[in-house]
Amino acid sequence: MNTIAFIGLGNMGGGMAANLAKTGHNVRAFDLSPDALARAKNAGCNIANSVLDALNGAEVVVTMLPAGQHVRSVYLGENGIIANAQKGALLIDSSTIDIESARAVITAAAERELAMVDAPVSGGVGAATAGTLTFMVGGTETAFAKAKPYLESMGKNIFHAGDAGNGQVAKVCNNMLLGITMVGTCEAFALAEKLGLDAQTFYDISSTASGQSWSMTAYCPAPGPVPTSPANNDYAAGFTAAMMLKDMRLAQQAAASAKASTPLGAQAEALYALMEVAGKDDLDFSGIMKLIRGKL
Repeated sequence: MNTIAFIGLGNMGGGMAANLAKTGHNVRAFDLSPDALARAKNAGCNIANSVLDALNGAEVVVTMLPAGQHVRSVYLGENGIIANAQKGALLIDSSTIDIESARAVITAAAERELAMVDAPVSGGVGAATAGTLTFMVGGTETAFAKAKPYLESMGKNIFHAGDAGNGQVAKVCNNMLLGITMVGTCEAFALAEKLGLDAQTFYDISSTASGQSWSMTAYCPAPGPVPTSPANNDYAAGFTAAMMLKDMRLAQQAAASAKASTPLGAQAEALYALMEVAGKDDLDFSGIMKLIRGKL
């Protein structure tokens, strides 16, 4: 087994680091949060005092950070991961960030002959804890082959999306679609309710008809039909509206850069921004049902 530096132990990173430790790796974990470090220690990780301390002896480095600016800060510069990782180390960034930053960091790694992939995830906190995440991976075939065994310790579905940054492309496009379909699903349930059709009956019909989607059958935003959905727990978050808004904004940034037309994506972003303005973006993203119903 290898020594793995894991940087970023938030809602997603904590579970991912724990699963690497469960498979027998020596995980040297670092985060700015003392609480996150304590949870990582309880999960079998060894605690590092800094990023540079975490890198000591690490053959693999995994990062899970909030945004592109944090990834650039941690990877680049004389005190960054790229300048201080040991020769031949494999770098895996699972943050969800802007495509430009992902490609810039991987280019910098390649200049030092370090294999690196961008590997954002889908599945939420539950999947991070259970080790059933989906990874969308960008990078060379060689780098992907090196990264895959470690990703398999944290996830269930591992996809090579192509060149550097394409993992981020897949992630923002997927989550833009998810954000759009969730809004549409909420509107349909709200309209059915207003017209006198109860949620269970509408679900029974639409879930087997052409309106079916993951947002309906796995994560139904109306209380009742899917017992495990956040709607049945007052929209306690599995994936917060704030996280969805971050991804919608990244999608719109990418669309503007590519001169692509995404009118539904733009409208969905605007609706999730209203949850942020209302101070309710800590709800699950399916909690946009409250906004659609006028009960936010």
